[in-house]
Amino acid sequence: MSDESTKPAAPFNLNMHTARLLMREPFFAALSRRIDKTASKSVPTAGVRVNPHTAQFELLYNPDFMGQLKPEHQLGVLMHEFYHIILEHVTGRKPTDGLRRIDNIAMDLAINGLPEMKGKLPCEADPGPIMYDGEGMKGVFPGEGPFAHLPAGKSYEWYLAALKDMQDQQGEGDGSDGQQDGDGEPGEGGGQGQGGDPFGGADSFDSHDEFGEGDATTQEIAKERLKEAVKKAAEEAEKSRNWGSVSHGMRSDIMDRIATKVDWRKVLRYFVKTSQRADKTSTPRRLNKRFPRIHAGKRVRRQAKIAISIDQSGSVDDQMLAAFFSELNKLAEIAEFTVVPFDTQVAEDKVYTWKKGASRKTERVMCGGTCFDAPTRYVNKHKFDGHIVLTDLCAPKPIASKCQRMWMTTKAHAARPYFQTNERIVAIDA
Repeated sequence: MSDESTKPAAPFNLNMHTARLLMREPFFAALSRRIDKTASKSVPTAGVRVNPHTAQFELLYNPDFMGQLKPEHQLGVLMHEFYHIILEHVTGRKPTDGLRRIDNIAMDLAINGLPEMKGKLPCEADPGPIMYDGEGMKGVFPGEGPFAHLPAGKSYEWYLAALKDMQDQQGEGDGSDGQQDGDGEPGEGGGQGQGGDPFGGADSFDSHDEFGEGDATTQEIAKERLKEAVKKAAEEAEKSRNWGSVSHGMRSDIMDRIATKVDWRKVLRYFVKTSQRADKTSTPRRLNKRFPRIHAGKRVRRQAKIAISIDQSGSVDDQMLAAFFSELNKLAEIAEFTVVPFDTQVAEDKVYTWKKGASRKTERVMCGGTCFDAPTRYVNKHKFDGHIVLTDLCAPKPIASKCQRMWMTTKAHAARPYFQTNERIVAIDA
């Protein structure tokens, strides 16, 4: 019988560990399924890139490195790499050689300073495996080491500017550019000198070498795929109401990034046209193709009866209304628009039909809360062909509509609606 202890250890396979590692991180788990993962000894630790042949995002990882990490650090490395993708570092950054190092550090500071990354990466107090010159691998963190004076929660651009200032201050202090060898002194504001280095020898633990590489077409395809992948992952997290450790601020950032910019005017025009019904009336001026000279022909007039429900809670400002009604003026020949003011109830005595060229100002006639059931019941009762609601979406999900319904709101509220719906939500950028 062979001695089990003499068998070589099985090589580390990230795919086998991903489900377990991301079990408590639903958003990252959903995103992970949409990213290729490849074991490679070409990277000392890990890194992400856009594959130049497929335009797919790819996570490269060194199995020897990943196999030595603690499970919580393995999870941290995965989240770190995914954040490089989410924050568009992979597709949007290609620094010059002279700025590559501080660019790398700035990106890592922006990620590692997020609340959800706390305790998930090797640090001074809890380093990873031996990687560099006999020292354990550790990340760079705001508030630690040479970056002790830098606050957490800032953007890549902010950290890049701060690092440039540190480098400039180091050069002013010793009459150099901060790159010479020798015993340096601590830099101003907390930087620790190491051979004149204001960053104390720190650098990114992962590979950023292929960030921004590839031709323009490849990068554009990758960006569209990225937006779709992040959107699907966010939708899954929203549906399950479980984002894992992703902070509220980062959720907002993610939702803003995936918000598709559309021409709301085109969407409005399409909605009105698809709401049209065909009204047929008899006329002797038209030939009846089936029974000529026996029956009169038919005149077909396409018209839509559209209800415009306007939230009176203060969420719809004058600028938004002006832009909206300006567009309605162009559609008045193919539709009849009925304005329905509402809060928790419909102000039925204030309902009116809006005519083309009307200069009547839509005044705020109510000032209560918001309930979408009230205008929906009104529209269902009066048999409209379409229903448009102008609102901030800050109310519970309403009852079903008997006609097609569309929600029009601000960009911020369109990205983070209060309730989930399959109906169209469009942002008006007035």
